[in-house]
Amino acid sequence: MDVKIEPSWKEVLASAFEDETFTNLVSFLKDEYHKEKIYPPGKEIFNAFWHCPIDQVKVVILGQDPYHGPGQAHGLSFSVKPGIRFPPSLLNIFKEIKSDLGIDLPPNGDLTRWADQGVFLLNATLTVRAEQAGSHQKRGWEEFTDKVIQLISEKRENVVFLLWGSYAQKKSELIDTSKHLILKAPHPSPLSAHRGFLGCGHFSKTNSYLESKGLKPIAW
Repeated sequence: MDVKIEPSWKEVLASAFEDETFTNLVSFLKDEYHKEKIYPPGKEIFNAFWHCPIDQVKVVILGQDPYHGPGQAHGLSFSVKPGIRFPPSLLNIFKEIKSDLGIDLPPNGDLTRWADQGVFLLNATLTVRAEQAGSHQKRGWEEFTDKVIQLISEKRENVVFLLWGSYAQKKSELIDTSKHLILKAPHPSPLSAHRGFLGCGHFSKTNSYLESKGLKPIAW
């Protein structure tokens, strides 16, 4: 596996990388990448970390699993590379941004431009087998990404955590609400978006909070 991770993350996660759970995960992944079609490509697993150093995190958007279709996943939750059709959840995110802020749908679904502004796009599980949703759950990723959420909570202040859906909302117990803002809504999936994700106003609320703390808002 050819992975790259930004130095500030490498430093704060040093003990997590040495943990037995993570060591076992790496062994599992090496075998999986050798035998199976796995997404995202190995060098893109830590894309979220690469684009958004810990000292620049302003917003966290938590997903559950990478996309498992060809060419979709590239290490940023909900994001797809240019040229890939918008997955349904991402389309609903863009629809809510248009409704909330009046910003038209972008030409592509690549959210790297958000990551570069301090939006940490984290999936709870960072890899998946092709066409097999959830296939790398309970292999050690969740322990690792829970530690990541805890570190952001501990080391940063005034971060907005966007927790969409019941799975993401369970992570709220890892976050210190005395120094961060948690916004909750149903998942943007077509199965649940109509139950309150559409109309949640999370993007304007995020920017209002950041501005109230003297921070630059996100250009969604």
